Amino acid sequence: MRVITVFIAIVSGLAVLGGYFLQDFFPVLTQVQTLVLNWAIILAGVAALGGILNLISVHTGKVRHSEKGSIYSALLVVSLVVTFALGIILRPEHSAMKVVMSGIIIPTEAALMGILTISLLYAAIRLLRRRVDVMSIVFLLTAVFILLGSATLPFGDIPLIGTFARWVTQVGALGGMRGILIGVALGALTTGLRVLFGADRPYGGS
Repeated sequence: MRVITVFIAIVSGLAVLGGYFLQDFFPVLTQVQTLVLNWAIILAGVAALGGILNLISVHTGKVRHSEKGSIYSALLVVSLVVTFALGIILRPEHSAMKVVMSGIIIPTEAALMGILTISLLYAAIRLLRRRVDVMSIVFLLTAVFILLGSATLPFGDIPLIGTFARWVTQVGALGGMRGILIGVALGALTTGLRVLFGADRPYGGS
């Protein structure tokens, strides 16, 4: 059975790669690639649906046993079911769904980002209480300067701090993000090659 799963994984991966690099020489590989990718999309959708059902099962269990925070679990389940039902009945492009998106989901995400910002600053301050070194001070000062440079202040922007904040976000942070993405791409490439060669078998539990 393991040999069969390894063979299917290697053949599927080579078919997808062949559809990208050898489509001019073997046009049939494009059709095979499309078929395999459609199967992968369907399987990913089923896996996501299974995760959602498991999420509902866990939180309904908390509500049923009246555990701590069960009110939030109930709110989560009700919101998920209502949004899912509205999406099926009205479709995502309906005006009511746009109201839900612009009036509930986007403001909630913005509020969570605001909480994340304050939590980051608070974590930086707590870090100074436990370990005072150059990197901790640089981290805290950078966070404060970015907050002051990005926030809308009543007396207007602070020129030097605003310039520093824009430089950090557009140069430093963007460069770091590109480095992380390059690392992720290299890691994905290495993992994909190991799966193609049969060295890694995540689909077989080993």
